[in-house]
Amino acid sequence: MTSATSANELQLFQAEITAGIPAELPAIHPRSRELSHAPIRKDILTPKEKELAMHNALRYFPSEQHAELAPEFAEELKRYGRIYMYRLRPSYAMHARPIEAYPAQSTQAASIMLMIQNNLDPAVAQHPEELITYGGNGGVFQNWAQYRLTMQYLSQMTEEQTLVMYSGHPMGLFPSHADAPRVVVTNGMVIPNYSKPNDWERMNALGVSQYGQMTAGSYMYIGPQGIVHGTTITVLNAVRMKDKDGSGPA
Repeated sequence: MTSATSANELQLFQAEITAGIPAELPAIHPRSRELSHAPIRKDILTPKEKELAMHNALRYFPSEQHAELAPEFAEELKRYGRIYMYRLRPSYAMHARPIEAYPAQSTQAASIMLMIQNNLDPAVAQHPEELITYGGNGGVFQNWAQYRLTMQYLSQMTEEQTLVMYSGHPMGLFPSHADAPRVVVTNGMVIPNYSKPNDWERMNALGVSQYGQMTAGSYMYIGPQGIVHGTTITVLNAVRMKDKDGSGPA
């Protein structure tokens, strides 16, 4: 690859990030046959709730695009149980890049962009085109519009601002200060009375809540090493609870 080609690819990559959701809708392209895809989710919504799910998905787009997108999103909801907005998958390859490659006004924001792309890298993520990093439902975002908006916000963020995220949905950039968190994230924030498995399914299908696992929705997945470490510590402390005399496990 020539340096001119590399420079051009970098320029296109940066332009796509700073554009956010493009004014002109990208062409539809099929899901990859080479990647693992999320299982089909429960058809759990009532007809009225399906209308609400559509409303929640279309809010990211100007009204003049709704006629084109509505049938597409309705088909995704019917076929997969979720609205992923496959059309909005980025054209560039998904993987973490050197931090200086990201169009950002803040090194901290660029770091977060790098982490997000690492979580969605097909070499890392379980179901990358459905934005699932691990655990079957550990989502970074609920749809690709949220990904594009979040990356755009991060490209604009200064170190006097904080991005607020709610179950994959970027609430916007808010004034803060250099010592404040650059991003505040919450996922699956529901009260216990509405936290049964079907409640999670319903709210995720509606596009109002997602289960981000511990490190998918917070952009810091590090692969099996985190699971191995946590499991080792758990087993070690279980042994300590039973092994009062210090003789060690049998």
